[in-house]
Amino acid sequence: MSTGTNAVSLPSKSNATAGETPELSVVIPVYNEEESVAPLYASLEAALSGSGLDYEVILIDDGSTDHTFQKLTAIHNLDSRYKVALFRRNFGQTAAMAAGFDLSRGKIVVTMDADLQNDPQDIPQLLEKMAEGYDIVSGWRKKRRDKFLSRRLPSIAANWLISRVSGVSLHDYGCTLKAYSRAVIDNVSLYGELHRFIPALASSYGVRVAELPVNHHARRFGKSKYGLSRTIRVFLDLITVKFLLSYSTKPLQIFGLAGVISAGLGFFLGVFLSYQRLFLGIALSSRPLLLLAILLIFVGVQFISMGLLGEMIARTYHETQNKPIYALRDYLN
Repeated sequence: MSTGTNAVSLPSKSNATAGETPELSVVIPVYNEEESVAPLYASLEAALSGSGLDYEVILIDDGSTDHTFQKLTAIHNLDSRYKVALFRRNFGQTAAMAAGFDLSRGKIVVTMDADLQNDPQDIPQLLEKMAEGYDIVSGWRKKRRDKFLSRRLPSIAANWLISRVSGVSLHDYGCTLKAYSRAVIDNVSLYGELHRFIPALASSYGVRVAELPVNHHARRFGKSKYGLSRTIRVFLDLITVKFLLSYSTKPLQIFGLAGVISAGLGFFLGVFLSYQRLFLGIALSSRPLLLLAILLIFVGVQFISMGLLGEMIARTYHETQNKPIYALRDYLN
C-alpha cells in the first residue's frame, strides 16, 4: 500500500508480515503523550488480555519532542506484543495511521487515539459487530466530552457535509476508534488528512459499514493537538474524496462537462452577437460581451484539454500500478 511517507524508515512489508498472523492489530498514533502512555497500556491490557484473542499493538511515535518514545520503549521491553515505530519528525496523524497499517499483520485492524479519550473496553464490541459481516465498524462518540464551540459544533457540520458528499452516512467521521477488515486496509492509500475519510474512500469498493456508540472520556493530560484550523484542511480533503469517489477513473466527465458548458455558452453568445452585427447593424467593437464570448470558448477548450490529460494520467496510473478498477467481494472457483 502506498502511503506517501517515504521519509520514514520502516521495515519492509515482507518483514512486517513474518510469523504467525494475529487475529487483531491495534494501531495507535502517539504524539507528545508521555503522561498518557502508561495508563493507555494498563487499559489496553485490561480490555484485551482476557479476550482470548491473539493480538498485537502498533504504537507509532509521530516525532514526539517529550519522553514519549522512552515510555513506549519501556512498554515494548515489558511486552513484546507492543511494537513501537518512531518517525524522524512529525508527519501527522494520517502518515502515522498509514505506517501502522503497513506494519500491522492482523486480520482485523482497530485504530484509536493515545490521549485516553477513546476507551479500549469498546474494542470487543467493535469486533462483535465485525463478526456480523461488516467490513468497517466506526465508533460514534454519542456523548462526546469536548468543548462545544471549538470541537463539537465544527464536527457536527463536518459530519453532515461528509455524509452528504460521500454517500456514507455516519454521525462521527472524526472518531479514531474504528475497526477495519484486512481487505479494506490493503486497498486504501492514505495521504493528506484522509485517514478520517477511510469509510468514504472504501465505499467505492462496495464495503459494508456499521456505526456503534462508544465511550468518550474527557482529556486527562495535556491539550488537544487539533483546533478550528483543521476544519479548512478537512474541507479541502473532502473535495479530494469526492473527486476520487466519482471521477478518479473518468476525469473527462467532470472537466469535459465544465468545458462543454463554458464553450457552449461562449458559442451561443457569439452567434447572438454575430446576428446583431450582420442583421441589425450593431457595432461590436465596444461590446464587452464579445470578449466574454471569446473567453468562455477558450476556457471551455482548456477544461476539455485538462480532462483529456486527466484521462491519460488515470490510464497510466491504473496500468503501471496494475491497479484494478473493480473490487471482488468473493470468488467461487
